Amino acid sequence: MKIIDYFEDAAEIERIVSLGSQRFPELSDVVASIIDEVRKDGDTALFKFTEKFDDFQLNKQNLTVSSKEIEDSLKKVDEKFFKALKHAQKNIKKFHEKQFEKVNLSWDEEIESGVLVGERVNPIDSVGCYVPGGRASYPSTVLMNCIPAKVAGVERIVVVSPPPISPEVRAACSLVGVDELYCVGGAQAIGALAWGTESIQSVSKIVGPGNKYVMAAKTLVYGKVDIDMSAGPSEIAIIADETANPEFITADLLAQAEHDPDARCILVTTEKNLPRKVDADGKQFTAITVDSIDRAIEVVDGLAPEHLEIMTRNAKDVAKKIKNAGAIFVGHYSPVAAGDYASGGNHVLPTAGSARYASPLSVRDFLKTTQITRIEKEGLENLKEIIEALAEAEGLVKHKESISVRFKD
Repeated sequence: MKIIDYFEDAAEIERIVSLGSQRFPELSDVVASIIDEVRKDGDTALFKFTEKFDDFQLNKQNLTVSSKEIEDSLKKVDEKFFKALKHAQKNIKKFHEKQFEKVNLSWDEEIESGVLVGERVNPIDSVGCYVPGGRASYPSTVLMNCIPAKVAGVERIVVVSPPPISPEVRAACSLVGVDELYCVGGAQAIGALAWGTESIQSVSKIVGPGNKYVMAAKTLVYGKVDIDMSAGPSEIAIIADETANPEFITADLLAQAEHDPDARCILVTTEKNLPRKVDADGKQFTAITVDSIDRAIEVVDGLAPEHLEIMTRNAKDVAKKIKNAGAIFVGHYSPVAAGDYASGGNHVLPTAGSARYASPLSVRDFLKTTQITRIEKEGLENLKEIIEALAEAEGLVKHKESISVRFKD
């Protein structure tokens, strides 16, 4: 673990803080060509790229996972796993149902005589959820992406995942009520969700994690569809004082490093000797020593980490002062792994400093608002001179006439 003193190496701390989000410019051309080929050749391109990148013979028959295959997967998974999956689903659903109560708020109001305005909240009509796979299995990603969409009222939820799709991922799809499951991954799957093929109808929004090719593809199709975020490598910061258990810190740093060789794992501590008690070596791990908890908060707000753990006395009070973090885990028994799987909050979080302006995946991501305006003649008459004056100042004559025409003698 590299140890940095706040007052002795400010330049290195600034370098760590200023690491930007991933844009993958070096992948743009190759990913764009894949998406373009999917757009032109549809399923044929999916078969070609799946064989090339996944060494898997995809065809019309095995591209689509039937509803019966999805349902039957519940019988093929371990009972202990299934019970755990159901418990996690229950907590994640409760969390997002509470969110929905807070955000599903249509309204209207008369802001002046004869002028009524408001907003109507509706779910997005269709969502594509990317679930990484192939060499690994991520049923938790199904839960975290699909449950908030389901709670929001999205009518069509599509999951794509690289072959072979594990029984655990299929079971998770069955449990949350996924409408369609396709055995395809990579940039080609993102292209299919955005533009559609003979077998896969396009969606309105794409969510979910993936490798750098998937992230680059999501960035390139943004505009044709919406996306949740362009995520970089996973990261954790831990604020710790002398009350922290170095074994807990070691375990949590190593757990985060397990996600990605490029994961950032940062300890910020007021206890000068603590970093030497933490058994985490390698380029992923950095410790920053500071002179106070307030200084630690300043550093962490600069980092704006994806995950933040607080292992200090009065951890709840410290948490209240944090402005920039994707998810905050408060206290010695609130490890990130709990949030990854079962405590209820979403594990799709802003990375690479984007927690300064971005939020975790939530029910809000699957809702949209439409503005409603209803103006009576009296109301428009009251606004007439104001609108005409502003239109005239901007040189938009027809805008002005669209008002005056309604008041001709």
